[in-house]
Amino acid sequence: MRRRPECQAASSDSANVNKKGQKPDRQAEATGRVSCSSILINFGKCLLLIVIVPPFLNYASLQREGQMLLPTDGQMVDVGLGQKMHLLCKGRGKPAVILDAPTGMSSDIWLHVQEKVSSLTKVCTYDRMGLGFSKRLMQNETTGTEKVWGASTTGRMVDDLHRLLQAAGIAAPFILVGSELGALNGRFYSHIHDVQVSDLVLIDPIPEDIFEEEQWKEYWYGKLLPSLQARQFSAATGLSRLLIILGAIEPTLKGENLSEEVIQRQKYLLSNPAHQSSAVDEHYFMNESVAQVRDITKFKPLSSKIAVSMLTGDSFDEQMPEHLNQMVAQHQKRFLKESYPSASHVHIKGADRRMIYKKPSAISQHLWKLVSQRQARPQSE
Repeated sequence: MRRRPECQAASSDSANVNKKGQKPDRQAEATGRVSCSSILINFGKCLLLIVIVPPFLNYASLQREGQMLLPTDGQMVDVGLGQKMHLLCKGRGKPAVILDAPTGMSSDIWLHVQEKVSSLTKVCTYDRMGLGFSKRLMQNETTGTEKVWGASTTGRMVDDLHRLLQAAGIAAPFILVGSELGALNGRFYSHIHDVQVSDLVLIDPIPEDIFEEEQWKEYWYGKLLPSLQARQFSAATGLSRLLIILGAIEPTLKGENLSEEVIQRQKYLLSNPAHQSSAVDEHYFMNESVAQVRDITKFKPLSSKIAVSMLTGDSFDEQMPEHLNQMVAQHQKRFLKESYPSASHVHIKGADRRMIYKKPSAISQHLWKLVSQRQARPQSE
């Protein structure tokens, strides 16, 4: 009986020891939970900074650059219906030369050609609506032409161009030059407003029948368009600006002959989600644009007074598979023979659709020849 208290004391001591052993374990567990939660919180903060800060900084930079980089020798022309379009004309003389850029590109792409030909006559470039410095209307605004021609299609672009040239007072007849989508626009314009066009120059035109080829549609909508959509997303998130700073993305135009202003303007457009969005739309609605051109050429044949010439290189795009380049070449020859049988076909060796800025001298020489012939014609008569 005397040993029972000793046993109770021993058991109570062991219990205390167990409690003391459990306490550090609980503290360690609690500390682990706190450190884990703090890591998650810090990770969330970093993620929030990555998601919010780059787009915000990009947007702020775009607002400042949009005013600074607007070409000083260009003008914003009020074309009515609440729209203003950027027009840049250089040189003097007649006939004027109007340059329409390739799909999804701004007027800067014509820089070298414009500089050369403007020493002979007046040469004008412009930004299609949504590209460059021609601000696109908001979705809840309308010009009324969308009821006939969808936005970012050739019909709508030609309507915009017609109002632009009238508002700017460009004398007709003029020489109309277009590349890719610009060539579709030139064809559409020439068929409708034939008295205003003396010469039509098509640089690597996209034949309307090409979109009936499944392989071409797979390339255009399955490969090219997604890459442009990725570029649009990159611009919207501010990633493009970061990649430009790191040197991972380079402007289309580059070289020693370019001014710093032009280089910065190219970087501005790469980082501008509005410009990239319009570039995506022009590619997305290309099928509709070629259908519009097909219909208008059947409805109203081209005037015999308009001289047509087509410039092509060794391939449409040297970065495309060879079978697709051959497909485009076959369709180009067929459409030229069927639509413009009296047209001249000029082959530029070692060139593709990038000839505008990689081989501008070849284009300049052709345009120089056309302008000289038109200028000499009244004197000979």
